[in-house]
Amino acid sequence: MNPITAQDPLARSLDVATDNTQRLQQLFPEAFTEGKVDIDVLRELLGETIDERDEKYGLNWHGKSRARRLALTPSTGTLRPAPEDSVDWETTDNLMLEGDNLEVLKLLQKSYSNQVKLIYIDPPYNTGKDFVYPDNFHDTIRNYQELTGQVEGGKKISSNTETSGRFHTDWLNMMYSRLKLARNLLQDDGAIFISIDDSEVGRLRVICDEIFGEENFVASIIWEKKFAPQNDEKYLSERHDYILAFAKNKPSWNRNLLPRGEEAAARYKNPDNDKRGPWASSDLLRMEHRDNCVYSIKTPAGNSWKPETGTSWRHPEEEMLELINTGQVWFGVDGSSKPRRKRYLSEVSDGVVPETMWFHKDCGHNQEGTQELKALFSDIGIAFSNPKPVRLISRVIEIATNKDDLILDFFVGSGTTAQAVMKANAKDGGNRKFIVVQLPEPLDPNTKEQRDAANSCDSLGKPRTIAELTKERLRRAAKKVKAENPIFSGDLGFRVYKLDSTNIRPWDPNPQDISGSLFAAQEHLKEGRTEHDILTELLLKLGLPLTVPIEERAFGSHTLYAVGAGTLMACLSPRIEKEDVEALAQGMVAWQKELAPVGDSQVVLRDSAFRTDVAKANFTAILEQAGFDKRNIRSL
Repeated sequence: MNPITAQDPLARSLDVATDNTQRLQQLFPEAFTEGKVDIDVLRELLGETIDERDEKYGLNWHGKSRARRLALTPSTGTLRPAPEDSVDWETTDNLMLEGDNLEVLKLLQKSYSNQVKLIYIDPPYNTGKDFVYPDNFHDTIRNYQELTGQVEGGKKISSNTETSGRFHTDWLNMMYSRLKLARNLLQDDGAIFISIDDSEVGRLRVICDEIFGEENFVASIIWEKKFAPQNDEKYLSERHDYILAFAKNKPSWNRNLLPRGEEAAARYKNPDNDKRGPWASSDLLRMEHRDNCVYSIKTPAGNSWKPETGTSWRHPEEEMLELINTGQVWFGVDGSSKPRRKRYLSEVSDGVVPETMWFHKDCGHNQEGTQELKALFSDIGIAFSNPKPVRLISRVIEIATNKDDLILDFFVGSGTTAQAVMKANAKDGGNRKFIVVQLPEPLDPNTKEQRDAANSCDSLGKPRTIAELTKERLRRAAKKVKAENPIFSGDLGFRVYKLDSTNIRPWDPNPQDISGSLFAAQEHLKEGRTEHDILTELLLKLGLPLTVPIEERAFGSHTLYAVGAGTLMACLSPRIEKEDVEALAQGMVAWQKELAPVGDSQVVLRDSAFRTDVAKANFTAILEQAGFDKRNIRSL
């Protein structure tokens, strides 16, 4: 039985650097010598595509290389289930992940690589106000715990003022590593939409060109975030923000059409009862002269129309006569008006192509987002300032997703994206799923910017963190969607998981007490961790979705778990007596045969559960005799 140690790949998130190297080796095996890349050979194989100039186009800043390395460094953390904070835990496919989004994105790499259709984020704008940098330390999990008050001596929120000398650098370092990881999660036909303001839109565009590829740029959308000018502005009144859109692979990405508005649909009528259905008319004249398109047209009323000098009809005379004879030209109710071409509603596309100007009347504005939140939290007051309106995110979802897609927001803030997903499903009967991530950033009631939010947490009897308000909004939004759509029976729940250090105890000996360290190391798992904590870490490290079906069966005082129809089978009991070994092992064998998984089953047991090595060996032998692969039988 092979142990899973703290250094084992199964105890870490995906090692992106190693994964990239393995992919490169598959493409260019001759460029590898003793497991190392031979840069000279690789350069020859790539030919003229290598840029060897000292000066290259791009955006560079202090810390960029470190930000890249940080994205490639595996996480030793895990996510711990919190059913008590969740809604419909047993049935929902939606996730609310509480933690530093850099670490969470690392943990999602195995389970959700190439699974996300749409990423929408509204990251902190670089306004010079406080925002958090949990990436400034070697041990990011430790830093996260300090930052969120889980251990003492933590680093507080950092000010990013323009006088710091690192105003743009700090923000770019924060964004770069997260976007690098986010790209891996997108499907080949997926896309990312990023809200941003004037302060960083230029630099964000350049780093997105680098990460996603300049060729995959889709659009720079202008959103009218305010509906009235601000007359107290010192220079110009700013009324818009931007949304940058990039596809992972632009040729594979298909945007949806937007439905025609009521005004556009109302233009199509059928005053002459045309059997082809409603139509709207268009001008038959072109503003240029063409000899073969200048002629007189006789109307049903007997008068004639001829193009003015410098103009001509859009069709040669023979084609025009065919259109007239088939009833596709309209001469007005009295039959004497200038001829116009009928354009039938049945012939036009099902919708209209999205434009890059999004006006507040269609996509909401800042004040609307605030009012929406105020209505949801009417009993305790406003919790956030200037959240994005639901209509804005709904527009993104409408353009970039279909009914069964997965949507990710790792700067979810108040939770607008989750509410927009619920609303979209209720509207079209879809089954879109969301993963949202929010840092449990502490709120200070003594600061003007955070006072209302902190007071809202007090009213709810919850800890003063942004994540608590996110969860509460999701609960209230679900009730609102259900009240507005009583016949909707779709998923309005969410599972909460919280970031923490790994369940596996690392080897950290005390030089003054080696014997005590050896004794403590007999138990490989940390105290206070539940079987479901351990099972969740196994899902992440084995690359299984957090919402994969998990079945349980009791065998005496022990519980067996079957994950993903037998893809993973586990017994995490803290003690397995020698008299229980055979019955428990045979029970696992029988259940695995009943489930009949497509591939080999992974088996995980708690190493310290067996009192003797003989008991452990007997358990393993029974599984091997039944056809289990010895290499897939592991212990924690």
